[in-house]
Amino acid sequence: MTHAVNVHPLVSPWGRFGLYSFFIDAPEPAIVDTGIASSPAEGMAPALEAIGRRIEDVRWILLTHGHIDHLGGAHALWELTGRRAKVVIHEADAPMLRSRRAHVEEYLAGRGQYLGDPEGEAKVTAATHAVISGEMEPSLLVKGGETLSLGGDVTVSVHSIPGHTPGSVAYAIDGQRSVFVGDAVQVHGAANGFPGYVDPVAYRSSLEYVRDEIRPRHLYLGHPYRRADGTPYGVELDAAQAQEALDQSLAAEGRVGAAACGCLQAGLQETDSPYSPFAPAAEELGYTGDPALEPSPFFTSMHGYRTHLDQNSYYTVPGDDPQTPTGASHS
Repeated sequence: MTHAVNVHPLVSPWGRFGLYSFFIDAPEPAIVDTGIASSPAEGMAPALEAIGRRIEDVRWILLTHGHIDHLGGAHALWELTGRRAKVVIHEADAPMLRSRRAHVEEYLAGRGQYLGDPEGEAKVTAATHAVISGEMEPSLLVKGGETLSLGGDVTVSVHSIPGHTPGSVAYAIDGQRSVFVGDAVQVHGAANGFPGYVDPVAYRSSLEYVRDEIRPRHLYLGHPYRRADGTPYGVELDAAQAQEALDQSLAAEGRVGAAACGCLQAGLQETDSPYSPFAPAAEELGYTGDPALEPSPFFTSMHGYRTHLDQNSYYTVPGDDPQTPTGASHS
């Protein structure tokens, strides 16, 4: 690549969150992540018009993972491009693009087990219909290791970075190490104040891979994740900020993992605590947020540690004897 490719953040509001997408101003323009159903028309199109670009000209829709606030607008955006854009997602998260019901099944199999909400399934079902613009088949499934040509001399490398979801990926603009990770770098969490991931072993391995192998010069986050003191990062980080965010993400996972595994090894007990059966972990971590607020990262992560121990997998608290990670793949 002979010249720098400009990247423009595109923000759409949604409740407590700002939903961030990113426009890659390449010969074949790309948008990374799509917010919810209303985001393309109400957020992206006006923002692109303001910089002299047209949403109709977007030729790539690159999805970092399958959560509703990242792929909810994919079908609507695809329609606005005249169905010409290629929609890209990792094969492990593709069911979330194909089916609204897949989001409900994910809820029931994970955090929904702990929330004790008799209306939980109905609420998640309603949310998927409200914020996912349409079910669709992706144009291209990736595994990691692929290179996408955005026209001219602009290429994007795809890296598998599971943990936050099984199919989380990073897209890196080759030659300038501008890296889009969606929610795969959680630091100390976003609005809920807790990092969320379904597979703690893969999550940790992926953070190390991004830090040590990809080594971003520019790191683009899906939300303004927070430092240990609660102050938020922006969503565009330079090399030094990226290093700090990755190191803090690893430190946060170490603390959460130690508390979760201590709780699990002592034996789970049902109590009146809203954090039950993981109340000791919340107390040790000093976490006082509302665990029922979607996307409920507290229970998502706790369930991830429980799943690993139940499957006789290991979890190594940083500082313990090292063991070889399983469950993460990188390309």
